[in-house]
Formats: sequence, C-alpha cells, structure tokens
Amino acid sequence: MGGASCSRARVGDVAAWIEAWAAPMAPENVPLAEAAGRVLAADVPARTELPRLDRAAADGFALVADETVGAGAYNPLPFRLVPASAGVRSGHAVAVESGDPLPAGADAVVRLEHAAPDMPGTISIIAPVAIGNEVERAGSHVALGSVLVAGDRRLGPGEIGLLAAAGVERVSVVGRPRVRCLLAAGPQPSATHDANGPMLAALIERDGGVVVERRRVERSRAVLRDALGSPGADIVLVAGGTGPGAGDEAAGALADAGELTIHGVALRPGETAGAGRAAAGGVPVFLLPGTPAACLWAYELLAGSALRRLAGRSPELAFATRQMRLGRKIVSEIGMTEICPMRFSPDGQVEPLASFAEAGLVAAAGGDGFVIVPEASEGYPQGSAVTVHLYPGRGQTPRVTAGVQRQPGKRGV
Repeated sequence: MGGASCSRARVGDVAAWIEAWAAPMAPENVPLAEAAGRVLAADVPARTELPRLDRAAADGFALVADETVGAGAYNPLPFRLVPASAGVRSGHAVAVESGDPLPAGADAVVRLEHAAPDMPGTISIIAPVAIGNEVERAGSHVALGSVLVAGDRRLGPGEIGLLAAAGVERVSVVGRPRVRCLLAAGPQPSATHDANGPMLAALIERDGGVVVERRRVERSRAVLRDALGSPGADIVLVAGGTGPGAGDEAAGALADAGELTIHGVALRPGETAGAGRAAAGGVPVFLLPGTPAACLWAYELLAGSALRRLAGRSPELAFATRQMRLGRKIVSEIGMTEICPMRFSPDGQVEPLASFAEAGLVAAAGGDGFVIVPEASEGYPQGSAVTVHLYPGRGQTPRVTAGVQRQPGKRGV
C-alpha cells in the first residue's frame, strides 16, 4: 500500500504543537524513600524549625562565653568538665560534638584546638570566644512555616536529606508518564539486533517516564492501527516504518487510528519523524525513524521534549553545555536543523566527527558531544564559538577520540 508522503515541518513548529498540550501529569503521593529523581508537585512547608534546638556547630566544649574573656596561651583559664545532663554553670564546660544539642546554660562552643587538657576532669581554654560562637541557633536554617523545598524542584540527595531531617515521610510528586513503545518490524526476522528498544527504554527512564509496554509489532497498517488504539498509556512511541516507502505504514496507521498532525520534520537525522494523536483518549503519538541514530535524535528533540514536560521537568535537552571554538568548519544545509557529532581536539578546541548518516550511533558513543546547527544557518566557519552539548562524563578533560574519524570529502570536514 505504501507510506504517506513526508513534508518538512520546522522543529520549532513541532515544539509549539507539543507546548500547546503537554502539561505535567496529575500528582501522586509517594514515600520519601521512593521520591529521588521525581519532581515535587507543590511546595513542601516546614512543619518544624531547623535546627529544632540550639546545637553545637563544631567539636569542642560548650560553656559561658563571658567566662573566656582574657584567655590566651599565656593565660589559660581552667574549666571543670561536667556531663551535659548537669547543665553549664559558672566555671563548667561540657564536651560536645558537632550536632549535639547545646547544654542548658551554655551560650558558646570553644573548638578543640583552642582548649588544652589540664588536671583530670578539667580543661584549659586558651582563646576567648563570643556569645554564639560555633552555635547553630534553632530555626537558623529553616523557620517554622517557611518553604522547605519549592514545588517544581527535582528531588536530589540534598533535598531528600533535608526533607527527612524535617520529619517528612511522604511527598506529592508529578506522576510518571506511562509510555508504550511499539517497534515496527519488517515481514522477515531482522538479521540485526534491536537497538531502538533498549535505547528508548534508557531515554524514557532518564526523562522521568516509565515503560508500560515494549513490543515488536508487524509493520502492517492494520496491526499498527490496532496497537495505537490500546489503552493504558499516556504517550506512545512508534519506532520504524515512518518513511514514505512501500513498506512504511506507521503514518497511515496513525491517520487511521486518530490524527496524523505532522509527518516529516526538517531535522537531520530524523527527517521522517511524525506526530499526532490516537483517537482513544487523544493519546499523543510520536513516530520515530527506524534507523537508530535518527530514532535517537527524533526522540531527543521531539518526543523527549514532550515526555520531559509530562514528567514536570524542563523540556530542554538533558545535557550540560559549553562554549568552545571550532577547530574545523561545519557545513549544513539551510532549512534543516542538523545534529553534528563533535570531539575535543588536543588544542582544547572542538571538531566535527563523521556525521550520524556515515557513522550511525558510533558517532554518539565515540564523540564528546554535539552541536545543533539551526535551520537558518549554513554552518559555522573554523574558529567560530559554538555551543557544545556535552555527553555525560565527557565534559571535563579534552581528549583525542579513537575509532570515529573524519573522512576526506565528507560533510563536516
């Protein structure tokens, strides 16, 4: 029957379509122990002040600050050591560790290095201190009723620790979007291993979604149409069968199942990507090319942006960036948004690798990052300052990358 013809929607137009409908999922209440990496759905107020009591901010001795006036190396002042339960009276000191409650009667802490052993049961102070020295006052970190952690914040280890310290046991977080991955297979078993399924699963996990189904389906218009109509997902990804060729039925199946809004994007790699909605609940559907490199970038710039919005995260690409100088020029087709793989050069600059069309996923696995050339640009000359999106773990020290080499006469040389 043949696939539908492809146009070339601008990446910006696809982004506007996504922005029009993609909003964070409904919140859910989860135990704090299961909330790491999730996005808070609302502010968490402090139901207690932190610290709850005045406490020592250093290891040392708690005492009355005024009694240290005149202390020095040539005038050590003796203090009798007493247990914390006895409280501090004139001439007394209590040994404390950082975080211990300040004993009753004490108003300062002398650090260990400013005290010296004396007779048994006593210490000598050799430096004066002011009231409040090395003391964290109750409520100095968080006041009662203030915002402990703001909504829309992704919970990392620091936030989890702060919430636990405040006695929070459960939090309201943005729900995780449920994703169905349909891998459109040809009529004959493939001689190659499936790259798209595991790759998409990793991307979905990174972006805050959860894969509720991942299965291979026949590259048949009827089979794909029925699979698109299945309930139980918040977003559907179809990998493969997106082109205009004789065996590419994904676009036609989406048109039958609901609405094909976009087919063909001015994105390289990823030209045959598409998007629309399945009639069952109006679930958004993204059509991703079957070639792994094209599948990757159609996900990153299109489907991934939608998924990150649904998960309450920023829709921006999940990569750190750095401004760097180009060691070699980049050439790109005007009217196309192009992803150019890059590597660090020994002189601290960045230079293009063989394109994804030439090297496939090796260009991603073997590179240090990538540059996005916008559709209005024909590329960048040598020496230009460009924004490099850095692959995780590869943004610290420039290195020479082996395995992926530029080829004379190829694009990006």
